[in-house]
Amino acid sequence: MRPSLHPRPQEAPPAVRIGLPRGPVPIDSRPASHPSPHFSRLLHIAWDRPSLSREKKTREALLLIFCDPIPKECLRLWLLTNSEWHQALHWLDTSGLALYLLDRLEQLDLCSILPTFVLARLRRNLADNTVRTAALMSEWAAMQRSFQSAGLSYATLKGFSLWPDSVPRPEFRSQLDFDFLVAENSAPQARRILEALNYRLRAIGGRSWEFITNHPGRWSLDDLYKATQHRVVELHLESAAAPDPLLHRLDHRDFHGLRLPVLCPVDLFLGQALHLYKHISGQFTRTAHLIEFRRHVIARSHDLAFWRQLRALAERNRCKPIALGVVTLFIARLMGDFAPPAFTSWTVDRVPLPARLWIETYAHDSALADAPGTKLHLLLQQALDPSGVSAQRSIHQALIPRRLPIAIAVAHPTESFVARILRNARQLRFVLSRVRFHLVEDLLYLRESRRFRKSLARLAER
Repeated sequence: MRPSLHPRPQEAPPAVRIGLPRGPVPIDSRPASHPSPHFSRLLHIAWDRPSLSREKKTREALLLIFCDPIPKECLRLWLLTNSEWHQALHWLDTSGLALYLLDRLEQLDLCSILPTFVLARLRRNLADNTVRTAALMSEWAAMQRSFQSAGLSYATLKGFSLWPDSVPRPEFRSQLDFDFLVAENSAPQARRILEALNYRLRAIGGRSWEFITNHPGRWSLDDLYKATQHRVVELHLESAAAPDPLLHRLDHRDFHGLRLPVLCPVDLFLGQALHLYKHISGQFTRTAHLIEFRRHVIARSHDLAFWRQLRALAERNRCKPIALGVVTLFIARLMGDFAPPAFTSWTVDRVPLPARLWIETYAHDSALADAPGTKLHLLLQQALDPSGVSAQRSIHQALIPRRLPIAIAVAHPTESFVARILRNARQLRFVLSRVRFHLVEDLLYLRESRRFRKSLARLAER
């Protein structure tokens, strides 16, 4: 049964029929005819969900492996061909789920689900990412030694600070950058430190400064788990006039002999949730972030004092409980109920009906999409607008961008003529791919906008 548009007590979902792939499966790529008895014992009844393409049903099955007990949709994984596993691997990489999946299957003793080449690839990725994570942690710590030596007022955000509540082990996470909250008056010194470490300022957007390394060449998905020299650092500036400064109530963690400043538990949780909401209400949602937030909520399930503190903090802004509710309901739509009433009673219960309808209709399309995502989030933006939840960009700006995409490859001072041509060719292909994305997604948005308005009208008539 789908989550209701109206708040209601948790119920056990009814059983549904397992959807099997259509068409013949090649003899040489068929898996074993039956799943192991161990896997069958772990299976559970599943809930209804919208009609999905075959590829998205595979992605859904991979996501539902993280449920406990495991829903029957996961039986689909036994029927995948090698070609389908190759497609699934690409999505697992871009969604950030690949190493979490390996860890989950090893915990459940279910690695037999995976073909030999997939299991070998994931284990190789884990070995590479372990080396990469160690290198990142070393640089992360060195960066903070410099910050502390200079007397900066700062805290680390997201990333490694999410361990252990959201991330079982740091090497399972495909960390893409470093994020720091920095007092505004410390930002110039932080910039000088980063430039001394071979970073350069790439962009300034609002109160965020983005730095990248001055490393020649280009980064690709093949480098996702490799210890390359490509690094990104984001500084998020906190104004001295901030009404509720986060830097005034920090916690500290011991790391390699350092006392590193991190946000206090409620600020860390709230920041993680609002960051996830920003992605859900944007073009692309990295599915790993859903798993991490869900894990964090479950870890705090019985901590009533935590939920009281979080509520007191979040309700200072009337929009934050709604954003928390959207995130929680979005994940529940995909994976079933997981959050305690001490949290949902003041978050999920405040989500307006139009936003509930959007989640029920489009959560799967949003969460299971390929990068760079979709523009269906604009319908969520419209659904939340009457509640006063502000949007990141206007609908007109999202549909018709006013700027060209950023450069995906950095020119090097010693770049040859041939290298310059190749770099410009890559940039041109990227620009054309973005043009195609906007054309296709704009047409899809226009079609779904009409359908969504009709659904809202029917909902209002009830």
